[in-house]
Amino acid sequence: MDAAEWDEHYANTELVWGAPPNATVVEQVFGLERRAPVGGGIGEPRPELPRVLDLGCGEGRNALWLATHGWQVDAVDFSQTGIDKGRTVASRLSRSVRGRIHWIHANVMHLDVAGITGPYELILLAFLHLPAADRRALLLRATEMLSPEGTLLVIGNDTLNLAEGYGGEQDPARTFTPADILADLSPAEPDIRIRIADRVHRPTEDRDAIDALVVATRLAPEPQDEPLALEAPQPPALDLS
Repeated sequence: MDAAEWDEHYANTELVWGAPPNATVVEQVFGLERRAPVGGGIGEPRPELPRVLDLGCGEGRNALWLATHGWQVDAVDFSQTGIDKGRTVASRLSRSVRGRIHWIHANVMHLDVAGITGPYELILLAFLHLPAADRRALLLRATEMLSPEGTLLVIGNDTLNLAEGYGGEQDPARTFTPADILADLSPAEPDIRIRIADRVHRPTEDRDAIDALVVATRLAPEPQDEPLALEAPQPPALDLS
């Protein structure tokens, strides 16, 4: 669906996805080692909280949970209606939590145009189903925006879900498997390490849905060896005989 169709979709119900965050996102984020953010540019203040980019945030269920758990969130979606609903939910939270979320109405395929460049300690793509070529381009751009030792978390409806699971994306061209995501990320392999690539069964009101999960980490640069200090030349010994 395009942005107008998603606007209509979000407008027709109170909360399409419900308020709670995705359980697998919660599990994986709780398992991360929290790292101090990389400092800003010259003259810019150092962020006090680790930063996360939530791509395709929808109504903000994951963004809101991340903000309440100490993350500074850039939440991006091309549906203004979805973002407005996220803001409405956020208005019920404390001012400190609301202040941690920056809602951005933008197309995830044009992040630079929206001024979204990173770096981020965490980048989340949760149930963002794109055509394969767009997905690959966005994943590679995401790896570039990760801070050293930052984490990329990708979860969505597995292709197997169409036949054996329940609900979710019904266009086979937009579903994916863990192997598909690994292939998408292969050009970035010198700079990233794959931590998890697996299928996850998610309980629903009917049978389990089947999701594809990939978690990758951007490697920190190797420390440069210190140059060996040269010994200062010694003066010749005096002959005192």
